[in-house]
Amino acid sequence: MASIMIRKPLNLILEEAGQEGECTLKRALGVVNLVTLGIGAIIGAGIFVLTGSAAAQYAGPAIILSFLLAGLGCVFAGLCYAEFASLIPIAGSAYTYGYATLGELFAWIIGWDLILEYGFGAATVASGWSANVILLLQYLHVPLPPEIMGTPGTILVQYDGIWMPANSVPAGAAVAALPHATASFNIVAFLAICLVTTILVIGIRESANFNTIIVFVKVGTVLVFIAMAASYVLAHPQVASANWHPFIPPNTGEFGRFGWSGIGRGAAVIFFAYIGFDAVSTAAQEAKDPQKDMPIGILGSLVICTLLYVATAWLLTGVVSYKLLNVAAPVARGMQATGIVWGEYLVLIGTILGLSTVMLVMLLGQSRVFFSMSRDGLLPDWAGRVHPRFRTPYISSITVGLFVAIFASLIPIGILGELVSIGTLLAFVIVCAGVWVLRRRRPDLKRPFKTPLVPVVPILGIIVALYLMVSLPVDTWLRLVVWLVIGLVIYFAYGRKHSRVAALAQRPKQRV
Repeated sequence: MASIMIRKPLNLILEEAGQEGECTLKRALGVVNLVTLGIGAIIGAGIFVLTGSAAAQYAGPAIILSFLLAGLGCVFAGLCYAEFASLIPIAGSAYTYGYATLGELFAWIIGWDLILEYGFGAATVASGWSANVILLLQYLHVPLPPEIMGTPGTILVQYDGIWMPANSVPAGAAVAALPHATASFNIVAFLAICLVTTILVIGIRESANFNTIIVFVKVGTVLVFIAMAASYVLAHPQVASANWHPFIPPNTGEFGRFGWSGIGRGAAVIFFAYIGFDAVSTAAQEAKDPQKDMPIGILGSLVICTLLYVATAWLLTGVVSYKLLNVAAPVARGMQATGIVWGEYLVLIGTILGLSTVMLVMLLGQSRVFFSMSRDGLLPDWAGRVHPRFRTPYISSITVGLFVAIFASLIPIGILGELVSIGTLLAFVIVCAGVWVLRRRRPDLKRPFKTPLVPVVPILGIIVALYLMVSLPVDTWLRLVVWLVIGLVIYFAYGRKHSRVAALAQRPKQRV
């Protein structure tokens, strides 16, 4: 029992972080790269895809409060991540932090859980990306067979010349009379993941530079939408007032369906939108000055994106009734409602480019977690092999990319999004607990960045994360339990037997 709770010595972690050579990751990221890396992951499916569905199904115009609640939880967790990322500047994120503070079993659980966060997160974004690409292609009169436009079983109808999911057709349309088709494979999502994986294999600097360029494009797109929607709201105050009333729609009698419980459910669902800031911490081993730059990258990207989220959600529910936002491209529908045709095309293109960077950062994070777990012996050696020329964990990136591409093309976005949210929240609980534990166990450590008000901030982070987890459906919890059980089977069958940290325990003990 003691071996599965063994902690990885901090001096060993820091020694690994300082290693150089062709078999190590390349330190090439500056503070701008790290901030844009966070923004690249945060501004994506949450704002371009899930905002609409969460408002339509759970919170109504009060989706603004859902974003603020989710953002509050992220502030607490973000402060804890910033302390760890500056103290332990190595790839692996919450997995490594858990290993150093809570022990190997917790490290495995969080590492396996991060697959939900990053792997399924990339798959969720790929689904949203494909929906926007397909819509743009149809606007440009480029035909695609409806059978390859969605995950298996998705019912599509042709409305006004556009194939779309049956549940997103405007109210009042005679759906039964429209042409129908059933999707069987989302080919666009599959190809998107394959393309992003190729970019990641080529190199971290190239990936980061690509991300930085696209981040400026998509932030510009969001600002254009905010400006156009604000102009429309000012010119049509009566429309906005009607759309915002009631601000908190009455509960339908079911927990999580509008009312205050709906705000909590909405926050839990769109919490997926915030996972980018912790993805920054997975690149700590590739940062030039991690002690200084990691906290700025994590907290800076979080603050900027929260402000953009709240403004976008507020204006989107003002120009379009929340009841009509359960569509694959809600921001594009919002621009359509303003009557600015070129703006709709601009938003679609910006959305497509923006979601591309989210996929890139999510897959970057997942491959780095695999890299760290492999270096610790918990996964086979191939997962940690670094390409001698590109200095990236290429086999891990290709393997992750292949599986994520399959998930994206076969599993509905709603299920993927909820799995990602609960996986992220569990990671936050463990990181917040880890900061508290390490403060008590090793108060002597030099911390370049210190989380304020410990243990108050970590405890609040744990409470908010657990509240949002409780707000998710029971079937999401069941999927999480099944996923963790599968992971534990793999750990006891392979990881425990090959653990390098456990092997070190047989040597003279090191201070942890």
